[in-house]
Parts: sequence; C-alpha cells; structure tokens
Amino acid sequence: MNIDVLFLNNKAMQSLGVNDMKEAIHDVKRAYMLSEQGDVITPGKCVMPWGKTPEDENAYGRINAMPGYIGGEYNMAGIKWIGSGPMNYKKGLPRASVVVILNDADTKLPVCIADGTEVSTIRTGASGGVAVALLSRMDASVMTICGAGAQAPTQLEAALISRPSLRKVYVYDIKPEHAQRFIDKMHVKYPAIDISMVDDLEAAVKSSDIIDCVTLADAPFIRGAWLKKGSLVMNMADFEVDYDCVKRADKVVVDYWEAIKHRMISTVALMWRDGLFSDSQLHAQLGQILTSKKPGRENDDEIIYFNAVGAGILDIAVTIRCYKKATQTGAGIKLPYWE
Repeated sequence: MNIDVLFLNNKAMQSLGVNDMKEAIHDVKRAYMLSEQGDVITPGKCVMPWGKTPEDENAYGRINAMPGYIGGEYNMAGIKWIGSGPMNYKKGLPRASVVVILNDADTKLPVCIADGTEVSTIRTGASGGVAVALLSRMDASVMTICGAGAQAPTQLEAALISRPSLRKVYVYDIKPEHAQRFIDKMHVKYPAIDISMVDDLEAAVKSSDIIDCVTLADAPFIRGAWLKKGSLVMNMADFEVDYDCVKRADKVVVDYWEAIKHRMISTVALMWRDGLFSDSQLHAQLGQILTSKKPGRENDDEIIYFNAVGAGILDIAVTIRCYKKATQTGAGIKLPYWE
C-alpha cells in the first residue's frame, strides 16, 4: 500500500488563504465553541525551554509541542511544533518557526505537513479579534497596542474587523524604531486610521477603550489605575499588566483557564499562584460566552480583563481549512510516506 503525505510550504499556505483574517476568526470561534461542547481532545502544551528561568527562556528560546483533536466539521487531529529563537533576528531569521502535522481521525495516519508560522500569527490575532468582539464596547474608538513585533499587525487587523468604529491607534514599544516601522506599514494598509507612536503611555491608556499587550515583558508596565471605565485590557502574553488591572476588572475572562495556570507566566496566573485570585472569581472562558452559557460585556462601564494562552487546536483548525482547500485545488506537493 502506498501512502502519501501532502506538504504545504509557506507559499502554498498563503495561496490557500492562511492570512484570511475573517476565516481565521471563524476557525478560532469554532475551536472555542467545540472546546466548550466537549468535541475536542487537548492533552496540553509541552514546553521545552532553554535555561531555568523566564529570563533564560526569553534570551535562549524554547520549543513547544501542542497536540490536539478537533471535531465538528474539522474532524482531524494534529500537532503544532513551534520553535522560538529570540536571537534569530541577528541571523535574519524569524523569531518563530512552526510545523503543523495533521493526522486522519480514523486511521491516525499523517496526511499533511504544513508550515504553520503564519498560522500561529494569524490565529493569535484572531483570538484577540474574538475577545474584542465579545468584550469591548460596541463604540470603541481608541486602542493602544503594546509591542510592535510580529503579533501587532494581526492584532490590529482583527480588532478593526471586530470593531470598525476604531479611529485612533497608539503604538508602544520599548524600541521606538520598531514602533515607527510598524506605524509606517500600517499607514499604508489603513490610511483612514490615525496611528501614532505613544509619547506618554499613561495618557494613551487612559484614553483607550482597548489596550492590547503582545510583548515579552517579565514585569508589568500597564497600571490598573490608568484604566478608564468601559475599557478592555488584553494580556495576550506574559507579565504585562499589574495586579490592579485584574483587581479593578468587573469581569475576568480567559481562553483556557487550566492552560493559563499551567503556563504560569501571565498576570492572573501569578495572582492565582499567590492566592490573590481564585477559580470562583473567573467570569468565563471565551467558549462559554460564544455558546451563551455566560454573558460577555453587559454595559459600557465595565472594565474587563482578558488573558489568552492559546491552544494547538486553534492552529490545527486553521491548518485543516487550508488542507481541505488544497485537496480540492491540487495545491502542495505529495510526498511518498509509505511505499
């Protein structure tokens, strides 16, 4: 018996719509909903860091393995294998490199090996977009993005899809040249949006309806005292916001609570570890809101804190969509797996 595996490199994935943010938001929503409905298998993330401290990891990198199965219309298993090399920029290489392997849910045989680098970026942006749609004010007009790296463009794109009312965007990065490079690119893509560098972070946050943090911070730089009524603060990565951001929040919402506690790098996870936040204080996971088990934003004055850690099934869902399209269009390269 001959068995082939379809190989999809970065160019093939681009041709198959991996960067279609509206489709990615749909995939991510479905993954959250199927998680809540129990139609997924998520063994958890295996983190292989270099070094023994978060500082070591931020300097020397890590490789994570994120397996899972997603049911529903997807009905396929897979694994995300993501390497993160913080010093790669010195070699002209991207920080993150991702491979996604898809397996048939019946035979368990591999059917696809795909570049998942853009998948990982787009699905994180899509997760932010889902949070913005459910948790920000309907008339949100001002946003601050903290961190002008690879995640910033997709966070902005998803936010603009979910809240087309946005008109002003502040950009903050510890390296102003990175912020300016991002701003220059976004001016071309979104000429109608006023995008500018942060001069005063406190003032920017105080005027913002949405504060979106996608950084590698290991110490908080956003203060809860700065949050205005009705704001949504998005802790999308590490220890970016202080404990008061959580304490002041009327609702604390996450994507995957157990995974957040296991990863133990974000603000609310550290508070849980230190006994300053309990399971009972958690308002909802996104899947509970999407399946109408819990409400999202209920009024314009609520301050809402959101934290995301992600899951392999999000990447797997996006990759499955591209794979199915590839089988219909003939894209990719068939490789002999068994001969």
